[in-house]
Amino acid sequence: MHRLHPDTLAALQPTVARPAYDRAALEAGIVHLGVGAFQRGHLAAVNEAALHASGDLSWGIAGVSLRSAETRDALAPQDGLYTLSLRDVDEAGTPRASLQVIGCLLGVQVAPEDPAAVLARIAHPATRIVSLTVTEKGYCHDPATGALRADHPDVRHDLARPDAPRSTLGFLVSGLRLRQLRGLAPVTLLSLDNLPSNGHLLRGLVLDFAQLVDPQLARWIAEHCSFPCSMVDRIVPRTTEADRAQVNAALGLEDAWPVVGERFLEWVVEDDFAAGRPAWDAGGARFVADARPFETLKLRMVNGAHSALAYLGAMAGLDTVDRAVATPALHRYLDRLMREEIAPTLPMLPGLDLNAYRQRLLERFANPALAHRTAQIAMDGSQKLPQRLLGTVRDRLAAGAPIDCLALAVAAWLHYLRGVDELGRRHEIQDPLADALAERCAAAERAARAAEPAQADEARVALLATFAPVFGNDLGRDARFVSAVATQLRALREVGVLQTLAILARAAA
Repeated sequence: MHRLHPDTLAALQPTVARPAYDRAALEAGIVHLGVGAFQRGHLAAVNEAALHASGDLSWGIAGVSLRSAETRDALAPQDGLYTLSLRDVDEAGTPRASLQVIGCLLGVQVAPEDPAAVLARIAHPATRIVSLTVTEKGYCHDPATGALRADHPDVRHDLARPDAPRSTLGFLVSGLRLRQLRGLAPVTLLSLDNLPSNGHLLRGLVLDFAQLVDPQLARWIAEHCSFPCSMVDRIVPRTTEADRAQVNAALGLEDAWPVVGERFLEWVVEDDFAAGRPAWDAGGARFVADARPFETLKLRMVNGAHSALAYLGAMAGLDTVDRAVATPALHRYLDRLMREEIAPTLPMLPGLDLNAYRQRLLERFANPALAHRTAQIAMDGSQKLPQRLLGTVRDRLAAGAPIDCLALAVAAWLHYLRGVDELGRRHEIQDPLADALAERCAAAERAARAAEPAQADEARVALLATFAPVFGNDLGRDARFVSAVATQLRALREVGVLQTLAILARAAA
């Protein structure tokens, strides 16, 4: 089978969309740090539509992988081309997909191989936007407070070796320093990660890092660069070998790394760009003055519910999101979590029908064509819980409102940290704080054994909830929080996920 490549595009089936612009004329106006499935299924897809709609070919994307050469090695023989497969089911429940070859990714650099080349790309005169999807753990910050971790090994390295950085912040600040020294125009730094006020957070971290390098540089960045906040939403599971085989069969060509996603896409971004922007609205983006209410909606409703479902589903042995949400008890729990405990904490958004939003979200989770694995969502819980669940918890506690469903979601994460599900299958805790969490869990078990049997789970949770990088300095001291989580954790440990859900439902009846 021939490889997907500009020279083989003519061999594609007529139903496969492909670039209709002159790729040879594309210039990289965007540098994207963290080229992964989400960026290729979201930002690049929207950017592709913008290129077709506007004809402005100054907005190609130069990709940067901050860790692995895997994406570069897969896409280099394809000249950056890859297939986006958007999947759902028809009215009869039959899976279907639409295929599009994306052309705006001009190549991928691997940062550890040549950090100087990445810095040169950020400091290139054509670069006007530096965007990033590096996940929550890529910001070298304390998830509970948002503060820069100056003690992070990568931060310490980058301060000592600014010419060969390792971290996202190190590349951004060193690249901006080169722009300043060369008298180049400022750029927009655009976070697409699931973090509250992600633009404001990124700005604060970049300025704090720059201040440690050169206060004058920090002032230049603060005065000239922009950091718009944004909310992104599309479910993009990790590509599997089965996905590759299915896409390649439909293409009639070999694509080493296609991307699979749902048809739904939402992108709300503040219209604050220091050096212009593509016509992303042609691809479905919505430009607003303030993205924070949309961020809160998405983090709490979509991401919070997703994490709750993932931990409960994974522990119950339900390996995919669609299987988990198809379980009646989990479906009812998720609906109640969003309706009774999350929705009352959300800001007002004119024209938003929250009931319709919730129902649409449950339908998206139920999409069997995606096979989104619960284990993928369960990764990096220490970085995700503060943004996805604990802000909602704090708002409910401040209002004196119940947190039974939220407490179960938090307890499910603590339950997941045991490393073995209810079927006896072991799973690795993939988390940047895995070692510290293991130590804290071991200490919590010792505290539980030392306590009276009736108080064992209270003692266990009281110690776990004082882990400040996740829970801050307040929740571990809040008796309401500790008691609510301990009640749910006790039930999970004693009777399992489905029986715990039944008990919770009976208590609410």
